[in-house]
Amino acid sequence: MIASPKTHRSLTSLSFVGTLLIIWLLSSVTSQTVTAQEDVNPHWTIPEGNARVFMPLISRTEPPPATPPALTCPTTSTRSYELIPVLWPPTDRPDEEHADLNLSRRGYQASPAALRIVDINGPSDGDPPQFPGLFSDGRTPTFTSTYKVYDWHWGCGGHGCRGDLLSSPEVSLVGLGTTPEEAISIPNRGAQIYVGGYKVLVLYAAEERITLGYTRDDSVAPGYAVHLEKLCVDPNLLALYRQANATGRGELPALRNGEILGTARGKEILAAIRDRGSFMEARSRKDWWRGR
Repeated sequence: MIASPKTHRSLTSLSFVGTLLIIWLLSSVTSQTVTAQEDVNPHWTIPEGNARVFMPLISRTEPPPATPPALTCPTTSTRSYELIPVLWPPTDRPDEEHADLNLSRRGYQASPAALRIVDINGPSDGDPPQFPGLFSDGRTPTFTSTYKVYDWHWGCGGHGCRGDLLSSPEVSLVGLGTTPEEAISIPNRGAQIYVGGYKVLVLYAAEERITLGYTRDDSVAPGYAVHLEKLCVDPNLLALYRQANATGRGELPALRNGEILGTARGKEILAAIRDRGSFMEARSRKDWWRGR
């Protein structure tokens, strides 16, 4: 069937009108979309030919690893200790303020040095304290850190004042690897200071440090002395020391080789050794680490 010219014109008019309607609808939708976006944020633009969709960032934060609780020193003990008489006179300063007894008064600072035993030339004593005696297995521990101790000037202030770091020896305080809570004894020595096998006098004790003298003098000046830091002093030994200190220091606790004085607080303890008041090289093989 062939459409008449009139019918053809009608169809053409309808197609034209339909096309205009489609264009109007598309224009309206685009205008509304842009308007809606502009209503949300007037600073947003839609680049030509590069439409983007902005999505919220979702991330997962992992919880931090659990921190192990700090080891606290024990408050009770089943061990017992003895007092022995001290050679007169007692120390002339309060123990907490005495920089030869309480190492924390001096302080110390980390200093890079070889973490090993070192060989030093020169003479040596026939019976010096031996650091392996600190441990029940008599081992040579891993050296974990090295420090220099501060000098002390006795003429300033009421009880003296801190000086510069000691320039010699290279290492005046050394870190020794431990297992937390392992037993710690004294650096052993052959000579006794009192009948019964006593080797050292406890010249000072606090919860986390102790000072040992290898004579019966209430001083580090006459012979060997050892400072130990970062350990838990046995609470019964600490109580006995404090009692003796409060009653005039005529007697002080004494210890034998192998007698436990406390436990390691963490993964290292710190040890310093002195001879007649002078700090010595703590890593010296010929002196404190013989046969190692």
